[in-house]
Order: sequence, then C-alpha cells, then structure tokens
Amino acid sequence: MATHKSVETKYLEERRQFFRGLRNLDRRSFLKVSAAALGATAGWATPHSFTPVTVAQGAEGATSQPAFRFAYISDSHLYERDVNDRFVRGLLRAVDDVNNLDPQPDFVFYGGDLAQLGQAKELELGAQILKNLKAPLKIMVGEHDWYLDMGQKWQELFGPPTYSFDHKGVHFVVLMSVLERDFWTARRMTAMERMQTVAGLDNGWQNPFMVGPRQRQWLADDLAKLPDDARIIVFSHSPLYKLYKPWNFWTDDAEEVQAILKRFKQVVVIHGHTHQLLTNRIGNIHFHGMLATAWPWPYAPEGTPELTIQMSRPDPFNPSDGCGDGEVHVHPDGLVDKVYSLWNRNPITVTRTYMASWGKQDVPPKPNRPAY
Repeated sequence: MATHKSVETKYLEERRQFFRGLRNLDRRSFLKVSAAALGATAGWATPHSFTPVTVAQGAEGATSQPAFRFAYISDSHLYERDVNDRFVRGLLRAVDDVNNLDPQPDFVFYGGDLAQLGQAKELELGAQILKNLKAPLKIMVGEHDWYLDMGQKWQELFGPPTYSFDHKGVHFVVLMSVLERDFWTARRMTAMERMQTVAGLDNGWQNPFMVGPRQRQWLADDLAKLPDDARIIVFSHSPLYKLYKPWNFWTDDAEEVQAILKRFKQVVVIHGHTHQLLTNRIGNIHFHGMLATAWPWPYAPEGTPELTIQMSRPDPFNPSDGCGDGEVHVHPDGLVDKVYSLWNRNPITVTRTYMASWGKQDVPPKPNRPAY
C-alpha cells in the first residue's frame, strides 16, 4: 500500500501537470480535460466528482480531516428588477452555475453587496433569488447592504452580520468589516445621502472601513478556544489588509485583526468588495478576493499585491466580461485552491501550492490582455 506521503506527492505532481495544460484552453476544451481528470483533482462546474483526500494525523489526532469544497457568489449590487435587470440576470446566472455543480458543494457563501442602495425591495429580491440555491447558504454583509437603514432590513432577512461556524474540522469566521465612523450626522445627511456617499467609495468624505474594537474583541474571544494549528477561514467584505485607500479598498484596523490571527500556523481570508481576482499573503495569512456578478473593477494604480495574477482587462462592450463566481477547495491542511469561474474566459485557479511557495510553484496563467 502506498504511504500517505507518496500519495500526496503523486497528487501534487498530477495537479501541476493538469494546471499547466489549462493555459491555452477554451471553455469547451477545458470541460473535456476536467471531465477526464483524476478524482483527486478538484473539479470546476463540471459533471465529474470531487474526491475528498484525507491525511493521517499524528498520535495526538484521532481522526483525519476531510477535504471539501464550497461555492461562492458575490457583489451582485441589485436594483429593483424594473430599474436594472442586468444585475438581476447576473445573480440568476450565478445561482444556475452553482446549482449545476455535480456533486453539489457543501455550502454556498455569498460575499456581500447583495443590494446596490440597501433598499428593502433590492434585498428582498436578492433573498428570493438566493433561496433557489440547492446547497445551504452562508452570507456576509457589504456596505451597499447596510448604510441606508444601518443594517435593519439585512439583519431581518439574514440574521447577525458577525458569526462563526464549524464545518468538517474547519473553523469559519464571518466579520462585518465595513463599519465606518459617523461622518453623516454633522453633515445632516438623509439616510439615502449617507447610503450614496458610502456607495461612492472615492468621494473623500467618508471614513475608511474597519472591523472595530468590539468585533476584534469578539474575534479574539471566538478564537481563544482553538489550538495554534487549527484550520481557520475568515470571510470579510473589505480586504483585511490595506490595498488602496482612495477607493476604500482598505480596512483601517487590518493590522490589529492580523495580530489576532498571527498565532495560528496558517489562516485563509476570503473577501469580496474588489470585484477582481486578487491574491495576497502576509506572513501566515493567505488572502483571496472574489469575483463579482455585477461588474469588474479595474486594478488600482498602486498597491496591488505581488502575488496577484491579474485577470485579463475586461471588454467594455461585453457586460459579462470580468464577472463570474467560483469555488473554494479546502484541503486537509486547511489551505485552499481558489477557483475563479470567469464567465467569458477560461477559469483561473490559484492553488495552495502557489500560495505556500510564495508564488514559485503552480503559477496561474498571466492575462492575455493586461490591465492599463
């Protein structure tokens, strides 16, 4: 019988060969290759199976940890259907994508900004569409969902914005990372003026996003019971690092949150908000951005992390280009392969080996049309 080490070595080599072969495939060819891939190679939106891999633990660990996958959808920015139905169709397409996965993911994570202006009808429409998902839904709030009524309707539909849960040996944390200090009272803004100001991002009036002292204390308390080698995945809407402040691609207390996560051997953070393929690593923390179903953002003129393999510059005449959804394949060690299912392009996978090697192994294909 092969040892766990030899099985893992063979698995990694097969993955490297598989991803090297994806560089120049169109969608049809990709599906054919994926369908023929070995069961240990994680799948993308195709009818082949994803076979969990387990790794035996030492004497202290009585059980092995399974691999699993979950799907994600993010940043749909819904208006009411009669105002703008394009964004509605984008979310419907993403729900169809996830429902067509075989086997189904363990759950679906929604990454925030379900609504555009936080209005009740926008949020209710989003909730109605998301109810069509076959897999269980986990959801996070974005600033567009919150600042019209300070989260009243969102919480009525989805519950508290900060929570944690455990799944197959992984501890998941969901943070409300788009808190802002009050800039609206002194300016005597209406609720809609406040909402439109926050939605503007680069207006210069608002304060940077933050997690805030109460949530940081909650996070520290929530993680206190876990050992240093715990498998942890954190969801935040804004990136938990400082990317580009003029666009509020920024979390003001990011370093303080990172300090809470620092004692763990490795942590994965997955965020929305930036509408792009985005990859970063700070010490033990691996960061992955999500795609949007509404529109893609251009890359910031400065601050893009070195590990980011940028997605190709979207075609401005094709509203779906640069948009999409995807999957996260969680491995037994707690690190992930992040699969970006770009709707009009070949999928891009950022593997755990790429992240663990600081970008030296399994480098994803570079864009054929770089950003400006």
